[in-house]
Amino acid sequence: MTAPTAVIADDEPLLRAGLREALVLAWPELEIVAEAANGVEAVHAVRDHQPAFAFLDIEMPLMNGLEAARGMCEQTHVVFVTAYDRYAVAAFERGAVDYVLKPVAAERLADTVKRLRSRAGTPVPSLDALIGELARRLPREAAKLEWIQASTGSTLRLIHIDDVLYLRSDAKYTRIATRDGDALVRKALRDFAAELDPRCFWQVHRGTIVNVRAIESVTTDILGRREIAVRGRPERLEVSRAFGHRFRGE
Repeated sequence: MTAPTAVIADDEPLLRAGLREALVLAWPELEIVAEAANGVEAVHAVRDHQPAFAFLDIEMPLMNGLEAARGMCEQTHVVFVTAYDRYAVAAFERGAVDYVLKPVAAERLADTVKRLRSRAGTPVPSLDALIGELARRLPREAAKLEWIQASTGSTLRLIHIDDVLYLRSDAKYTRIATRDGDALVRKALRDFAAELDPRCFWQVHRGTIVNVRAIESVTTDILGRREIAVRGRPERLEVSRAFGHRFRGE
């Protein structure tokens, strides 16, 4: 029988080493095939090694554990590692993922391993709804989105949030507009709205969020309708009346 495999992701080397040692004791046959220091590395490690499980710290630089889990596209069973019990309990109660609290306790890890053994080889559940819920529970300063992942076939495109000009709802997807072209992401605009820094990204329409730094000009016609010109793009973005107050000069 093939040994189960896993990836560990944590930006703290000592905590990463501690989890590895604890797993060796709790699950000797588990093979740790890769370690990652941030969410971006974790996503690539899962794509490269196709492990059965991924242990993801929730709070990591570049891309947090929730964003990384979303980018794994149901490729692996996720175990969230967190120091925040309120996040862990919410995740655990939903039943889609398991969790490990920091510092890792042998008894709790043994319970996790027991559940993971029973999930080995089973289909990986969709985590979209759960990840959106947990993202809203994160402290605002920890929830800021830094990277957006867009997949095209087997290629993963990582878009830094500073490169996003605007986001527009497109059926079940969100269209991410950049100077280098557009990308479709299977994630609702409202979920992006909960994770974006409201100082830099303004909702200007029910279906549109714009990067304030990308705005070139705002024009108003004789009927009071406003449109935004975005640097480097020919199209104009409509500003609905509900959000028009953002651009009043008075």
